[in-house]
Amino acid sequence: MSARANTNDYLNLFLADTPLMDVRAPVEFTKGSFPGAVNAPLMNDDERHRVGIRYKEKGQASAIELGHQLVSGDLKAERIAAWKRFAIQHPDGYLFCFRGGLRSQLTQQWLKDAGIDYPLVVGGYKALRRFLIDSLEQLAANAPLRILSGRTGTGKTRVLQNLPNPLDLEGLANHRGSSFGRQVTPQPSQIDFENALAIALLKACHLRQGPIYLEDESRLIGRCALPDTLRERMAQADLMILERPMAERVAIIREDYVETMLASYRERDGEEAGWFNFSDYLLSALDRIRRRLGGERHRRLRQSMEDALTRQLAGAGLDGHDAWIQDLLENYYDPMYDYQLSQKEGRIAVRGTPDELVAWSRQ
Repeated sequence: MSARANTNDYLNLFLADTPLMDVRAPVEFTKGSFPGAVNAPLMNDDERHRVGIRYKEKGQASAIELGHQLVSGDLKAERIAAWKRFAIQHPDGYLFCFRGGLRSQLTQQWLKDAGIDYPLVVGGYKALRRFLIDSLEQLAANAPLRILSGRTGTGKTRVLQNLPNPLDLEGLANHRGSSFGRQVTPQPSQIDFENALAIALLKACHLRQGPIYLEDESRLIGRCALPDTLRERMAQADLMILERPMAERVAIIREDYVETMLASYRERDGEEAGWFNFSDYLLSALDRIRRRLGGERHRRLRQSMEDALTRQLAGAGLDGHDAWIQDLLENYYDPMYDYQLSQKEGRIAVRGTPDELVAWSRQ
């Protein structure tokens, strides 16, 4: 493998989705890294902890000596083998540690001793993270934005993907942004969400052209919080209002939150456990808004949902869900949305069907 120089070209690393090998300890990786980065640690959590204590008590030289003692022999060979696999699979990649210091340099040296000259990211995770924080703030403050809004069930995410320069906040947060919005897989950490959002904004501004299209979101998407600057800009941007008939909205909700979610739970957990966990997901989501629904309305909707689940399990299809879906849309989500929209009337640039909004965005 021919030698490549170390890099501090953070922008192009992210624009090109460059493969990155994170040699920090697993606990550091879990707190936050970058989309697609692979954790191949020099030291595990316990080894890092012990070396850190030695550093505080006896200084750097003693800490380095202990590190070499802890990572030696077969263990050292295993870790070098993992790095070699990554380097061979990703000849265009880079490695990094926290600051681009000792751990990166030691990993680089051991790889070189094994016959592979592999470059590192100058400044490491800290520099990459700082670059993304600064980029997120700058782009959120200045990039042209357009906001796609519409009542629950109008299929905003579907339409968003057909707009010229979309940025899917719910996709990045792995959450649909409502009580029913939880996905089968967990949400990213706040740091991972911010990093992915910054990279998405960089791509929207550097690789594509024109306004960036976003869904109308509140401050929190599940547990992921939008940066204040972006949220403030979104609250000032032009609105596109997506409109669909009630029957289409019910069908979209049924597909997304019943059919697709059941398939996802069964794929993850198996037939029987998947059904149980899917049913719990639906009922728990309704229970989370019990206070806002009021006791009697919640009781009525829950009974309707339970009846629909019973029919579905008996093989009677999905149509039984339509009653509670339409009731929830008409009597809970729509009044709440209509009130919020009444506060934004001056920002509405266009209203229409999916095809009309897509056509308008491409003018």
